[in-house]
Amino acid sequence: MRKVIVATDSFKGSLSAPQACRIIARQARLIFPGAEVLEVPIADGGEGLVEVVFQNMAGSHLKKQASDPLGRPIWGSYVRLENGAAVIEMAAAAGLPLLKRNELNPLQTTTVGVGELIKDAIENGADPIHIGLGGSATVDGGTGAASVLGIQFLDEWGRGVISGGGLQKIKCLDLQGLKELNYSGRLVFLTDVNNPLCGPNGAAAVFGPQKGASADQVEELELGLEHLVSVVEQESGLNLKDIPGMGAAGGFALPFVAFMGAEIRSGIDFVLDLIDFDQKLAGTDLVITGEGRTDAQSAMGKAISAVARRSQTAGLRVAVISGALGKGAEEMYALGVQDLVQAKPAGQPLEQALARAAENLADASRRYFESLAVS
Repeated sequence: MRKVIVATDSFKGSLSAPQACRIIARQARLIFPGAEVLEVPIADGGEGLVEVVFQNMAGSHLKKQASDPLGRPIWGSYVRLENGAAVIEMAAAAGLPLLKRNELNPLQTTTVGVGELIKDAIENGADPIHIGLGGSATVDGGTGAASVLGIQFLDEWGRGVISGGGLQKIKCLDLQGLKELNYSGRLVFLTDVNNPLCGPNGAAAVFGPQKGASADQVEELELGLEHLVSVVEQESGLNLKDIPGMGAAGGFALPFVAFMGAEIRSGIDFVLDLIDFDQKLAGTDLVITGEGRTDAQSAMGKAISAVARRSQTAGLRVAVISGALGKGAEEMYALGVQDLVQAKPAGQPLEQALARAAENLADASRRYFESLAVS
């Protein structure tokens, strides 16, 4: 074994991407002491995006007081790169980890805090601004964040709508504040999903329950997003409803695509290009990737699928070492993965597995590398 690349996503709830890479890489160095082992943490737009970018690019962390999904003050941070760009995780101000389980309610939660981070980046002269769409607790169609940037969604009494529960009440838009903001730079939304805004594969139906929505609330949010997009399309003259990725993070990108010319692109491809992943593959014998749980969704644009796809194109052996393997994990074989490894021991309760995530990952990685060494 001459060269091994370890490129994992975060193991959500237990290990960051750098931590997971470090654990697997250590075992690779122990079993293959003569090999070059590269640690390449990755992220797809959700948790860990800012950390991964900061580790690979020259820049600085900027802190800004913002609002959490329920409007409470928090300190959010983002990265300003030396090349003038900024990278923001929407989860920093609208993420699920900011709320207790009994606080989850996408009819009430809002992305106002994300808008405050974006506006701060604009005021600091950032261009382009990349916003990672992942891990959000919101289904407000971006109305909360857009209101901070001067895109007002008003009900029949002229009150601003900033949450999912008010979307059906929107009567008109006011764009005067956006004109006064006068931002001519690029907004780029980074996502790991291709879901449209509405319908059975849309923001409410697929992701609403993860954010705490009941069946009745999912239906209410669906009707709200249908109404919102009709108002936005009428105002902008654009067809937006079926754009792939528009359903990410509760439809967050909608008003920005409509009125600020924002783009939606693959978060993992952005990261892999940023870190020159394809160039790093030269001379590599084995690529290890992984995440907290690998299942059918993993093969549909998640970070590890992009790593597998690019590594397969280069003709390399690819292994997935994840915390758990769920239904549909075998679909990764079609993307060029040769080996699927579960770190969680069979029968170990989830709570215990999360507490022992580092130990489990080290043990599973060591056994896998030992099997390669004797084969």
